[in-house]
Amino acid sequence: MYKNLVATLWAACCFFFAPIGASAQTATPPAGEALKVGFLYVTPLTDAGWVHQHELGRRAMDAALGKAVQSTYVEGVAEGPDAERVLRDLVRQGNTLIFTPSFGYMEPTLKVAQDFPKVRFESITGYKTAANVAAANARYYEGRYLAGVAAGRMTRSNLAGYVAGFPIPEVLQGINAFTLGLRSVNPQAQVKVVWLDTWFDPTRERDAAMTLFNQNVDVIAFHTASTAVMAAAQERGKLAVAYHSDMRHIAPDAQILAVTHEWGAYYTARARAALDGSWKSGNVWGGVREGMVRVGDFGTKVPKAVQAEVLARQKDIASGKLHPFEARAAVLDNQGHQVIAKGQRLSDAQILDMNWLVAGVQGHITH
Repeated sequence: MYKNLVATLWAACCFFFAPIGASAQTATPPAGEALKVGFLYVTPLTDAGWVHQHELGRRAMDAALGKAVQSTYVEGVAEGPDAERVLRDLVRQGNTLIFTPSFGYMEPTLKVAQDFPKVRFESITGYKTAANVAAANARYYEGRYLAGVAAGRMTRSNLAGYVAGFPIPEVLQGINAFTLGLRSVNPQAQVKVVWLDTWFDPTRERDAAMTLFNQNVDVIAFHTASTAVMAAAQERGKLAVAYHSDMRHIAPDAQILAVTHEWGAYYTARARAALDGSWKSGNVWGGVREGMVRVGDFGTKVPKAVQAEVLARQKDIASGKLHPFEARAAVLDNQGHQVIAKGQRLSDAQILDMNWLVAGVQGHITH
């Protein structure tokens, strides 16, 4: 199954990959010598969450390519100067392909890449590229929309919560898609947002969730990196949407479903390209269709009819029949301004530049 996924996604990457020019003058390892591949992780490695999914991707790459690659990772590296220092260390250790999966790693990656033009870098969730820096991300908002459908069916208070890290476009896309999915099946439902201005702080994540539960929220989602929100939902007897990973081992009674992202096929394809000399810079943005985002891992409290509805919508997104940001009726932001005209669909450029919260969201964008 995994080999089929790799083949499928590699074909998809070839189709969607947008080269920005000639390939960087990077060296492939000598015959018989393994390609050294480095990974930078923004939080400690845990048994679920953002970093966990990328670690699964690294392991999948190792399994697929065997002795052709030799990979390593450094965990718990803060964005900023620390990231630059560790990146330079990875280069000095002989890594010639380096993945940096966090938005705040983008600028340090570009800076280090200028000094090491023969090393290939992959800025995961970044958007800026260079001759030896590629960028890749997943359309997480597609999974968020589907999670919203499930939440809309499961809420009894008609009030969902959302614990969010930073108000960057990726997070706004997720909140808005979740709300649109929620209100597509439950038009009266609202979403309350709490901003943390951090990706990883389990204590504050838990406190935010508890605050929302105290405000009559009975279903919660989050865009942070730990399992704290799921644990809080389990403790309070509420329902929650797992993000990044299946978290039923943390919240067996609370989990509605999980929105997961799958990186193994992408990492394998890019390492293989580095090995055979076909690596080029560019920008990939894959979603449900490419196998980079999926929903599933339903909890025991989710009726079979709701599961079937969500999975049917997932197929609709994969086929192109459904787009979370296509408006059957005019879509307004929560300030009353039209953001999507009736019958229109947001372009990728508009989605990537999203700076508003949709009607139904109680909250505002912090700066």
